[in-house]
Amino acid sequence: MTPKAQRIAIAEFCGYTHVRIVKSIEGPPDIGIGHHPTEPHSVPDYLNDLNAMHEAEKVLRNNQRGDFSFHLQKITGGEWFLCYNSTAAQRAEALLRTIGKWEATK
Repeated sequence: MTPKAQRIAIAEFCGYTHVRIVKSIEGPPDIGIGHHPTEPHSVPDYLNDLNAMHEAEKVLRNNQRGDFSFHLQKITGGEWFLCYNSTAAQRAEALLRTIGKWEATK
């Protein structure tokens, strides 16, 4: 699953609507949201920002939290204490696996 696809899937899970790739004049395209193409709002960089992932994890329902913990533990190497030092990208993968949106890279 590409990083952009991961960001879009997490943004949609968090309630963002109209998520799309926004062309930037100054640099590479980024992911944005908005109802009007000239007024996009940036989507958080879930794969590199622990604060953004913390906010995304708050959206998980109570019955999903156990699955999230299970996936995060597997991703970080099987030791529970390693989850405390997990990266934003690892947490993003665990969240996507929990909500059934993770797609293996081919």
